[in-house]
Formats: sequence, structure tokens, C-alpha cells
Amino acid sequence: MRLLIFATIFLSVFALLNLYIVKRFINKLDINERYKKYFKLFLLINFIGVLGYMYARYNPDIPNWLFLMLSLPMGIVFLIFSTAVIYDITNLLVSKAPMKKERRKFFKQGLDYFSIAVAAGISGKAMYEAKFIELEEIDIKIKNLKKSYSIVQLSDVHIGGLIDQKFIQDIVKRVNVLSPDIVVITGDLVDIALKYATPALNELKNLQTKYGIYFIVGNHEYIHGIDEIITTINSLGIKTLENENVYIGEENNGFNLAGVYDVAGYRANHHIPDIEKALQNTNSNSPTVLLAHQPRYIEEVKEDVDLVLSGHTHGGQLYPFRVLVKLVQPYLAGLYQHNKNTQIYVNKGTGFWGPPMRLGASSEITYITLS
Repeated sequence: MRLLIFATIFLSVFALLNLYIVKRFINKLDINERYKKYFKLFLLINFIGVLGYMYARYNPDIPNWLFLMLSLPMGIVFLIFSTAVIYDITNLLVSKAPMKKERRKFFKQGLDYFSIAVAAGISGKAMYEAKFIELEEIDIKIKNLKKSYSIVQLSDVHIGGLIDQKFIQDIVKRVNVLSPDIVVITGDLVDIALKYATPALNELKNLQTKYGIYFIVGNHEYIHGIDEIITTINSLGIKTLENENVYIGEENNGFNLAGVYDVAGYRANHHIPDIEKALQNTNSNSPTVLLAHQPRYIEEVKEDVDLVLSGHTHGGQLYPFRVLVKLVQPYLAGLYQHNKNTQIYVNKGTGFWGPPMRLGASSEITYITLS
């Protein structure tokens, strides 16, 4: 039932986006009517693609090439809509500007062709950017750490669809080259029924570290059977931190690593994050690193946490979407000084959700040196 409600809202939003594009963009273009019809047909095909994606996402027994074709329309429609909004505002300014009729017509035609080119250009660039996963290297200084440690952070992999076994194999190879002390996975690892995700998850057994691999759940794990996911991940030799902590390194010469459930637990009324429990019995002589999926959880973090590692935001994934993300998350991507004692690093996501598109927010594997 919840899935049906989500699908209805999701499709209604895209129907409204298409309506806006037609009324406020296509119909106002100073181009041949035949080309306007082609443009509208293109939008209709994309909307059908969105319908197909909703089916394919939860019935993934389809070839990857078809899944790719069905997943692109969401991103394309969103980017065209973003272009249409800017076009609409600019067109209004041109229509009100004090200039001769011929000059206004010249500017209007230029705006029309430029906007079409921008919509096509940014869609192509977003598809191109999604093909690459950047290695982000950062040195983070924290107090009372007696020796340096290396952490590789993966986040928001979203196994399912195009994020398959081969994708995880490639990630594992790249991580192993880095020879990290630990690997942390900060949520939204699984985004499909567990039986489909298992082959990809099994590849994580090949990760090589000195002190282990640690995982926390994200909001998407609540959708796909959180208890079963935790059990499966633990069986791979990966430790899920469930409002608890472990000590990394030699006694009094390392750091506390704590992890909490996601804030989605408040709404689900199970697997609720508990910072008090997560920090019980930590070594007071050593610094503490906390894994919390969503950056907004930092509002519940006490000052005795030195560093928070989060994900969730995807860095906005598609640039115009950054504005919406910032409405609900205090931090978007990269390293921030939250207060005098606590820093937070937000990973932009190692995979992607929805369309295989990124614009101004590349996927990342983060190599952190704690010093």
C-alpha cells in the first residue's frame, strides 16, 4: 500500500513537470509547429519511460540496457523542467524590457534556441559525469589522536538496477588498492529486494582492510527489509553498528568508531537512532568518529564526538536539486566545522539513485586520513 501511494505521488509529480514544460516552455518557443510536436512526443516517451522505471525498479529481471533506457527519462525531464523555469523567468524579463519590437523579437529567438541547446547539453553532460567515480582524498585533523589512520568511506551505493555485481567488483578493486585501515559504509547500500542484491553484496567479502569493515543503515534499508539486510551484511564479515561502538587500533592509541540507526527509524517506529547508547563505554582518552547516514542527525550529536561521517545527500546529484536538498539537510557535500569540537564530512555517494546522471556532484570514494 505504501509503495502504491509513493508511486502515485511520484508519477503525479512528473505529470505536473511535463505539463509545466509544455505550457510554459514548448508552447512559447518561436519554432516550427512540427518541431513543437516532436518535442511533445519526446516528453510523452519520457513519461512512459518513468512509468516503466517504476515497474523495473521492483521487478529487476530485465536486461541492463533496457533498465538504462527506462531510468534516464527521470533525469532528462527534471533537467528540462529546470531549464524551462529559467527560460520562463528570462522570457518574462525580456517581454518587459524597454526595447523596440524587432530587438525584443531578436532576443526572444536567441533565448529560445539557447534554452533548447542548454537542455540538451546539460542532459548529455549529466549522463557523461555519472560514468566516473572520483577518488576524494582528504586529511582531517582531530584532537587526541596519537597516530594516523586511513578510512575509506563508501556511501549511498544503492545496489539495484544498474548498480550490479560488476559495479561492486570494480569498487572493491579500487578500495583494495588504497589499503585502508578500515572501510565504512554509511547507509543506503541496498535499494532492491535482498534476493536480487545478494550477488553484489557477496563481492564485499573481498574488501581488504587492517581493522575491518563497518556499516550503518540508511533510510532505504528500511524499505527493503532492514533486519534481513543487517543479518546478511553481518554474515559477510562486515560489522553493522547498531547504536553501538567499537575501538579501532591499539588500546589508547586509536579511536572510537560509533554508529547509529537512521532518522527514518523515527517515522518507522523501529530501529530508532540512539546517540546515548551508541556512545556508551567509549574510551574517554581517545577521539570518537560517528557514522550517521543523514547530515541532519548532527543536531543530536554531543560535543564529545570529534567527527561525523555521513552521506544521503548525493551532493544534490543533479545540480538544480541541490536547492531542495539544502532545505532539509544542513550540510551538502565535503568537510564542515559544525562547532568548535565537531567536524562533519558528507560523502556525495558512491552510486546514484534513479537516473544514471550526475551534474556538478560526481560520485565518490572517499579516502580519509585521520591525523
